[in-house]
Amino acid sequence: MASDLSLPITVATDLDTTEQRVRECLSAEGFGVLTEIDVQATLRAKLDIAVDGYRILGACSPPLAHRAITADPLVGLLLPSNIVLRELKDSTRVEIANPLAMLALIDNDELRVVAGAAHERLQRVAAALSNQAIHTVACTLTAWTHP
Repeated sequence: MASDLSLPITVATDLDTTEQRVRECLSAEGFGVLTEIDVQATLRAKLDIAVDGYRILGACSPPLAHRAITADPLVGLLLPSNIVLRELKDSTRVEIANPLAMLALIDNDELRVVAGAAHERLQRVAAALSNQAIHTVACTLTAWTHP
């Protein structure tokens, strides 16, 4: 069940580079980043605790969010789509929230359609991140074919 909650990717780049790539691929799929939480910096500032890099990005596709909110205003409790970036020794772990799992919490046929559309786009983001060798080409091609 826990594995269904996300689209997981491990990328062989540092946290900052990975974050930039995530943002580029999200943009190519029509998503923007609405929220950013630097958990590492917050824990350091608030609790004086040192942890490895850990960031949470809140991604949103305005057309999909509008459709979802129109279908059921309570869906705002589940938005935006969170993406966790976790610094590992020689790589970064990216966990993209699975919209099918998130929106399944509300029984609504239109939300299932919206979740499916978001899932397809985020799967393409995950695929582009997984294939670093053609990363730039994949993001660019997606931007041309998916306005």
